[in-house]
Amino acid sequence: MSRWRPPAPGSTAIITRTGFERLRAELDQLWKEKRPEVVRALSAAAAEGDRSENAEYIYRKKQLAEIDRRVRYLSRRLPSLRVAGAGPTDRAAVFFGAWVEVEDTASGDSARYRIVGPDETDARLGLISIDAPLARALLGKRPDDEVDVVLPAGQVRYAVVAVEYPQD
Repeated sequence: MSRWRPPAPGSTAIITRTGFERLRAELDQLWKEKRPEVVRALSAAAAEGDRSENAEYIYRKKQLAEIDRRVRYLSRRLPSLRVAGAGPTDRAAVFFGAWVEVEDTASGDSARYRIVGPDETDARLGLISIDAPLARALLGKRPDDEVDVVLPAGQVRYAVVAVEYPQD
């Protein structure tokens, strides 16, 4: 299992259609495939005898607890999420769901981010939470606008290069 942590309690309860489907698929996979597999392995390990010294049994119990924790979380979180509808009417400005290309005005480095809900963030894919400081600063901006953002590394000035919306 990963080191995934649920978003902070005050996080925004909005998600893209793609993110919602991914979370629902994860819940189905955990409940219908992973959990029964781990339960079978746990039963087999329990049948081997002394459970106090049985590493396989201890490992499978922990694995089952992690799966059950994630299933409980997803079962509560999915109904509370609001799937974002169609994109905004003003597709030149940055809003939820937009892919935004920004350029650091000091170094000239550019990056591309999509503003998504906190449940679907993935920095490696460029998916940033709408609750993140950079996303908050970019909301409503248009190409050629500049924003100052306070990041953990310090204050950075970005210029918005392009804005586009996927066909979700």
